[in-house]
Amino acid sequence: MINSFFKPLKTNRNEILLQYDQVCKWYYFINKGCIRLFTTTKEGLDSSRYFAFEGNFATALPSFIDQKPAREYLQTIEKSELLCISRKDFYHLVETMPEFAKIYTEILELGFIIAQKRIYGFQGFHALDKVKWLIEYQPHLLRRVSNRMVASYIGISPSTLSRIKSKL
Repeated sequence: MINSFFKPLKTNRNEILLQYDQVCKWYYFINKGCIRLFTTTKEGLDSSRYFAFEGNFATALPSFIDQKPAREYLQTIEKSELLCISRKDFYHLVETMPEFAKIYTEILELGFIIAQKRIYGFQGFHALDKVKWLIEYQPHLLRRVSNRMVASYIGISPSTLSRIKSKL
């Protein structure tokens, strides 16, 4: 039943699913590939905020919930196979299917925990400690995401990340 509300979507590498200032109308489940949420600084540099891989959901949640323009981009960074559900259908399932409402609660809780670990994990950390934190908590990022994107995620330069990785 739940699956019937999702539509398959195949994307290319680096495809933008949501532009900055667009209102988010879709929630994505990743069957294959990776989605990242990011913003861009005034200087034109990307700042990655979140990565989602196979078996996870991704969206620009604040915009999806309040239907105001997103302050971030949503992008596939690999050729991806997604399942997407409209906001209307998503909330219909939340309201009518307790099992789906439970999944939504788990998504929110997991997202909160990851965000908190990242915030607390990086407070007062030097670059080496940040990379060690990634190795411990999110090692898949170092294997599947470019140094430039990983560096923007942990707040260091790509050259510093490369130098640290070569020493570990």
